[in-house]
Amino acid sequence: MSLSEAQQELRALHEAGTLADSYPELPALLARLDDAGLDYAGRLLVRAGAADVLAAHPGTPVVRIAVSGRSTTAGLVPALTAQLARHGLLLIPYAAGSGGYVQDLADPASDVYAHRPDLTLCVLDPLTVWDRLRAPWQPYDVALEAERQRLLLAELAAVHAAHAPAGATFVLNTVPLLRRFTHQLTGLAQRAELGAVWREFNADLLRMSDPAAGVAVLDLEPLTTAGTRADDPRLGAYAEAHCTAELLAGYAREAAHLARALRGDAKKCLVLDLDGTLWDGILAEDGPERVRAADSLRAGAFASFRRTVEQLASQGVLLAVCSKNDSEPVARALAAHPDWPLGAGDFVSVVADWGSKADGIHKIAADLGIAPDAVVFADDSAFEREVVRAGVPGAAVVPLDAEPARHTEHLLADGWFDVPSVTDEDRGRAARYREREQRERHQARAKDYQTFLRGLGIVVDTGPAGTHETARIAQLSLRTNRFNLTGTRLTGAQIQQLGADPDALVLAVRAADRFGDDGVVGAVFARRDGDRLLIENMVVSCRVLGRGIESAVLAGLLHAACDAGLSAVEALWRPAAANEAQRAFCPAHGFETVSGTRDDGGAIRYRHTLDRLPSVPAHVRLRLRLTDSPAQEVASCTPSSI
Repeated sequence: MSLSEAQQELRALHEAGTLADSYPELPALLARLDDAGLDYAGRLLVRAGAADVLAAHPGTPVVRIAVSGRSTTAGLVPALTAQLARHGLLLIPYAAGSGGYVQDLADPASDVYAHRPDLTLCVLDPLTVWDRLRAPWQPYDVALEAERQRLLLAELAAVHAAHAPAGATFVLNTVPLLRRFTHQLTGLAQRAELGAVWREFNADLLRMSDPAAGVAVLDLEPLTTAGTRADDPRLGAYAEAHCTAELLAGYAREAAHLARALRGDAKKCLVLDLDGTLWDGILAEDGPERVRAADSLRAGAFASFRRTVEQLASQGVLLAVCSKNDSEPVARALAAHPDWPLGAGDFVSVVADWGSKADGIHKIAADLGIAPDAVVFADDSAFEREVVRAGVPGAAVVPLDAEPARHTEHLLADGWFDVPSVTDEDRGRAARYREREQRERHQARAKDYQTFLRGLGIVVDTGPAGTHETARIAQLSLRTNRFNLTGTRLTGAQIQQLGADPDALVLAVRAADRFGDDGVVGAVFARRDGDRLLIENMVVSCRVLGRGIESAVLAGLLHAACDAGLSAVEALWRPAAANEAQRAFCPAHGFETVSGTRDDGGAIRYRHTLDRLPSVPAHVRLRLRLTDSPAQEVASCTPSSI
């Protein structure tokens, strides 16, 4: 088999012994590989060694994964290695022996738990359930054994929750139903009953999925219905390998998407080309009225793609356009075309000019206040894709082609927008960016910034987080970089554990103003320590920075601590990816550095003795409470009361 150009480059790095040194450049190289190429890459990358990569690049984000299963899953580690490397992540694996997954997962002292995994993969192969049945059997027997297996898996998930590291996720999967079992039943009615039983089994597995509680279930049915064969009887009989390499490769891809989602690495904005991407035709040649959107079979394929885009937008994915066209015809086409399921109002930013698309994406990101690497760019032009790959490092580039019927498949292949759970704040994200535009227009009319702030009518409500807010707070913790005092990332499961700790406080920061309700925009993680309150972390969404909300919350906490008779409030700052500017946040509010407390991670501890309290900014109305009970409310801070 001849190697592709990208495979040859990878082999050259391997032979030169520089794979580890080149690890940050690998995502761009791996993006050029097909499935066979990724299999080749995985086998090479396993040899590079995680220790060597970390020695060369200590800041490489790491994912620790333990793999356990009912049968041989040897091919999974190379596949996981390649898939995670595609996303800039480094796998540190532990692979348990085949067949002993129950013992491995039920024993808190096993090597699975000693590995301290972020993800524990309990791989269920197609013989799950069947190897415990004896002939003759009927659908009723299958239903009983399937339920026994489900209950066993639920017990293993509970053990994992109790003994795995905080925030670790236990990963199961649905189980393909093989024809060689269904067709052992000659009665068509019984065969149909078996199909129903099996689908109920998989449905029960899927209902176990709760990423916030540390359980996720990968659905393998989309892989098998797309043509991936689940098993090879020869490998099963002679090597105890009951999953095909293709199924394991697909599983690894989905597991990598899950790992990225749990880290909070979802992309935020989909930037789309127009000609050949959203419609059939060339706008500059055909004109706004003649580009075709739905009135032919080929144009109907574009319409189907746009419906996919609309579905993504409904869940909080921001839509933008970057097109090499004149702006006026683009505006006319977006606003007036009769066949569009999407209108001009669905796009939060439109760049239509004849400049570089890399520059256009940087402009879109700046307009939206997001990092350029939070963008997914989709274009049918190979040239434009390469321009963006080179000019916007970290952005995801979707390789569309001349066949619009496959646009949706290409766009969804890598789960760029996957999150553990879609929140109300996600669904309202586009509306909030439009509210931001209104604020900016209001600011432009104000004579100065303080006048602008006073005119906003900002109301901030800070209090104990509700269970319905856990997913949003986890999202803020995982994805907020600029205002994240310690850089600490917490999953939904970890936040739930904090909520159960009687000494811990998890406060949600909610904000609204005259232009709309921003929902949960921040969180405070604190702990009562004797007569002190320790602020372990504070995160605030970058979209509300500059409005004084963070200052109002900190001032309110100091007043609440004083009202409660505490002697001091302490806070931590630790250097992280982009939070250097927040080193001065606590000192600016009267905190002093506690000498000799900097730890190995560079954390600085600050203390406020509550003798001189800062005021809540005059333009913010703050309501703050530390407990759910109004009778125990310790602070209600407004500008007039402080």
